[in-house]
Order: sequence, then structure tokens, then C-alpha cells
Amino acid sequence: MHNNTITSKNNQALIGASFVLISAIAFSAKAIFIKLAYQYPVDAVTLLALRMLLATPFFIVMAVIATKNNTSSSRLSMNDWGSLFVLGLGGMYLSSLFDFIGLSYVSAGTERTILFLYPTFVVIITALLAKKPIGKREILALALSYAGIILIAMHDISFSSTSATLLGAGFILLSALTYACYLVGSSNMLHKIGTQRFTAYTMIIACTACVTHFALTHSVASLKLPMGVYQLGLGMAIVSTILPVILLNAGIRRVGSSKASLIGSIGPVSTILLAAIFLGEPVTFNQIIGTALVLAGVLSITLPTEQQES
Repeated sequence: MHNNTITSKNNQALIGASFVLISAIAFSAKAIFIKLAYQYPVDAVTLLALRMLLATPFFIVMAVIATKNNTSSSRLSMNDWGSLFVLGLGGMYLSSLFDFIGLSYVSAGTERTILFLYPTFVVIITALLAKKPIGKREILALALSYAGIILIAMHDISFSSTSATLLGAGFILLSALTYACYLVGSSNMLHKIGTQRFTAYTMIIACTACVTHFALTHSVASLKLPMGVYQLGLGMAIVSTILPVILLNAGIRRVGSSKASLIGSIGPVSTILLAAIFLGEPVTFNQIIGTALVLAGVLSITLPTEQQES
């Protein structure tokens, strides 16, 4: 009986790890969908609105189910809704918008690696809010990560103009920064309403903001797009938005958030490989070393904390 229990736990852990791995790869494919869509006459705002509009029904259903399953008797106050509104706009909407704009200038591999810097921003923001100095280990991790980004920027500059690369990298950095702010600011609400409700509510707010942005800046005629754009938008909504959320939640329930975050570090590597396969993006020595430095820096920040939590 004891051996059966151990085997069952091991199987659940393996299934959970597989879910998280597939989730990370599927989410990383978002950049591939975007770059493929940019081969058609479509801009960042239209493409983002299309992705969010197609994904919104799923998050509405997710919100309804999560709300029905909520066992807490506490109701959300106006302040709670205000926090959700700010996090949905500042975290998910702006982060996504900056990401989509940045991808019109830099390669998919570069985008994913720069986005992966968000844990370093979390460390810096947390230290500033707590008014505590950053430790030596964190300083080393930051140095490794940003040295890696410089090498990766050199990779993109060699294939495009310096100004375009720097502009795109700047937007992706803003995306990572706003997402880091979202993570730092979400702690209290996550504990209060749970992961699923929080994710559903903030994503619905972000979806609404994206569609509103499109409606205010574009005409209906802008939706007269080639069928390929709609196909890629649907693929992005299902494969790189809905599927990762479902698999990540299922995976975390089996292996915990600590291991899940470490498994998710496969993201930048998978994007580089997918970009080479589907976009023909060249993989250079600078990109390989730069990505390795970013991974080393981020994991050196994440791994000790995760071990302590487990």
C-alpha cells in the first residue's frame, strides 16, 4: 500500500511537471504567432484586441466557475475592485500592449529572453518598497542577467538597425517591468480571492481595455483582415492564452508553485528553438551565451527562495 501511494504521488508529480512544461512552451509560442501575423498588414493594437476578444469568453466562464466554487463568505469591497482594476490595466493590459509593440522591432527569441527578466525587477521593486539593500547574490544575479541582455541586443543589432532594436527592447523591458509590478501588487488579492478568480477578473479587465483601446483608435474597417490573421489570432488565443492557463493551474496543483516556476524557465529556450523552426530566425553565439547568462541570473535569484518555500 505504501509503495502504491509513493508511485501515485510520483505519477502525479510527473503529470504536473509535464503540464507546466507544455504550458511554458505554449505560452512561449505567443511570440511566434505574433511575428507570423506581422507578415500581414496588421498593427499591434488590432492584433492584441483580436487575441483578447477571442480569449474573453473563456475567462468569463472561468470567473463564473471560480466564483461559484468560492467558499469564502467575504464580498469584494470597492477598494478590492479598484485594486483589481489597477492590476488588470497596469499589469496585464499595458504589459501585453508593450510586448506586442516591441515584437514589431525585435526577434521572438530576444523578446522572450528580455521578458524573462521580470523576476529581477520583482527583486528590485521589493527591495525599494521595503527600503532594504539588495544582497550580494542578487547583485551578481542582476549583473549576469543584464550582461546577457546586452549580448542578445548585439545579436539583434547585427540583423537590424540599432535604433529599431533599442526601441523594441525598450518596449519589452517596459512589458517585463509592468508585469513585475503586477506580481508585486497582486499578493494581497491572490490570498483574498484565490488564483483562479484573480486571474479571471484581471484578464477580463485587460481584455476589455484592449478592445476599448482598439475601438477608440481604429475604425471597423480595420477588422477587414486576411483570413491568416484571424487563424493566427485564434491559435494565439487557444494555444498561447487559454491552454497555458489551464495547464499551469493543473500543474501547480500537482507540483506546487515553486517547482512550476523553475520548470517555466524553459520558456526563453523554447522560443528561440520555435523561432528558428517557424520563423527562420538565426541562432548566433551571442544569443546562446546571452540567454544562458539571463537564465543563470534569474535562476540564481529564484532557486534559493523556491527551495526555502518547499
